[in-house]
Amino acid sequence: MPPPVHILIVDDREENIIALEALLNRTDIRLHSTTSANDALRIAWENNIAIALVDVQMPEMDGFEFVEMLKSNPRTKDILVLFVTAISKETRYAVKGLGVGAVDYLYKPLDPYITSAKVDSFIQLARAQAEVRQKNEELENYAMVVKNSADIICTVDAETLRIKTINPAVETILGYRPVELIGKSILDRVVDGDKPAFRKRLGDIIKDNLALAVLDYQFETFAKNPISVECRVAYRNKTLFFNINDVTPQKSYESQLIKSKEAAEIGKKAKETFLANMSHELRTPINGIIGITSLLRKTTLTDQQSSMIDMLDVSSQSLLGVVNDVLDISKIDAGKFSIIRSPGKIRNLINAVYRLLKFKADEEHIEFFLHVDDEVPEYLLIDSLRLNQILMNLLSNAIKFTKRGHVKLSVKQLAQKGDQVRIQIIVEDTGIGIPKHRLNDIFESFEQADEDTANKYGGTGLGLAIVKKLIELKGGELTVDSRVGKGSIFTFTNWYTITAEPAEAVTTPRNSAELAPFEGLNILVAEDNLVNQFMLSKMLADWKVNVEIVNNGAKALDKLKERDYDLILMDTHMPEMNGYQAARKIRIDFEEPKRSIPIISLSAATFDHEQQEALAAGMNDVLSKPFVPAQLHEKIEKLLAAPNTKTQA
Repeated sequence: MPPPVHILIVDDREENIIALEALLNRTDIRLHSTTSANDALRIAWENNIAIALVDVQMPEMDGFEFVEMLKSNPRTKDILVLFVTAISKETRYAVKGLGVGAVDYLYKPLDPYITSAKVDSFIQLARAQAEVRQKNEELENYAMVVKNSADIICTVDAETLRIKTINPAVETILGYRPVELIGKSILDRVVDGDKPAFRKRLGDIIKDNLALAVLDYQFETFAKNPISVECRVAYRNKTLFFNINDVTPQKSYESQLIKSKEAAEIGKKAKETFLANMSHELRTPINGIIGITSLLRKTTLTDQQSSMIDMLDVSSQSLLGVVNDVLDISKIDAGKFSIIRSPGKIRNLINAVYRLLKFKADEEHIEFFLHVDDEVPEYLLIDSLRLNQILMNLLSNAIKFTKRGHVKLSVKQLAQKGDQVRIQIIVEDTGIGIPKHRLNDIFESFEQADEDTANKYGGTGLGLAIVKKLIELKGGELTVDSRVGKGSIFTFTNWYTITAEPAEAVTTPRNSAELAPFEGLNILVAEDNLVNQFMLSKMLADWKVNVEIVNNGAKALDKLKERDYDLILMDTHMPEMNGYQAARKIRIDFEEPKRSIPIISLSAATFDHEQQEALAAGMNDVLSKPFVPAQLHEKIEKLLAAPNTKTQA
């Protein structure tokens, strides 16, 4: 419902006002009445009066004077005035009334029908005038917006594509004054290469009568420089309405982002390639060291030599730990690190870690305590490898940085919901502590609590960074509380699923001396590293295997053409032809049964995608370097027991 129309009644006789109010009593009208002309001026000023019914003969000022005062004020000059009079209907009085601004007369005595009809018509006229004023205000506001807009706003004739109107922003964006473009084709502003496509798009907009379309093209400035613009176009009544926005900075920024993204992807690929090569180049010689150390243990050694072999073993394992830390951080950062949970006996895992590090603590004359609450379930779904890695890092750090006192490992059950339990693991020490301002830094890669920590205690500064990232990947939470000179408390909490005892028990790794020989087995080894060649030849010879060794994939193919083998051990990174290429050629180019010969990849790769690539190339299994003899023996045994069957690494 439209708002009520305000009507003012001015008459010096109260009975006349009452009569008019009775005639005009309607819901779409709001009446204001007074017997004083001066009071009427106040009412007109304070209210949005649309129509005034004014008596001509009043004592203070007559109706003509009152209306003259209304019309002289901008605020009240548009009020529609009807004179109400009982004086003569002579023309001179009517002319005088109309001359001062009245629009009509009502003569006393008032005819109710004529009065209602006239007032109703003027109400409609007042509403129409109000609507016109509102539209004019909107147009003025719109014109102000168009004039001051930072975008080019213009109208274009849809038939000729010539510009009809255009705002001043065109001078800022294109360098033309508006008058210079009126009557010119909008196509003249488009760079030559975009003109055909731009014309076609406009034709489609007109044909489809589109209310809105967005076009991205290049316009040419007065200085002949191309700029990127976004045109928002609407079609109506044979006119195209344009809003043209200069998006050159955004396009430049997008282009830089694309280049940065491409550069980042190239950098990421280069990093992955570097890490894959580094993995191979570092783990391959470590494999040789560990393998030869194992071979040396089987020879006759003096006590001094045996001690030196032990130190060699510790050093190689330490070096392998550093390499694994660097690769783990890289895989986590690249999002290529996964958590794999399986049923496990958490108490066994914790006890194994405790027993392993108890010797180190005893050497340092540090008390090492372990407490596991009875409520902790026996079997949980856990990633044993990663939980072991977390505990080893936290406890190794605690022992390393504690010179006297104790280290304590506590395991508690905090809550249980169905088959879900919240487990808390606390590693507490009485070591050197960590300054409060460095508590966050210790979880950053290659960061330690103090600059001289590495000099005093060693380490890469990766241990806690890996712990934090692993815990976050597992969905857990790690907190630390520490005081310098008093010690530190690391608290790890996470939810785990209770599970039943696994059906199959895990087999215990066998000692090298227990490994059965493979009498008469013929194995071809493709390996370019001399130390690994020596190590593999000795290891296989101990198992009564007939061994032939080549140093690249091409030579492996030549050997396979000459004679038969029962199995191939194939390094993946070799000169001339790598292991992937050689395996593919065997699976495609050779006839049976050589096409299906079992192939084990001896890869130093640690990335999943590289292991998947080995399997995709046709290799049956993957053995990551460094490995111990029992692992190689087990894979050979498995493949010989199930010929021509691929197994998962």
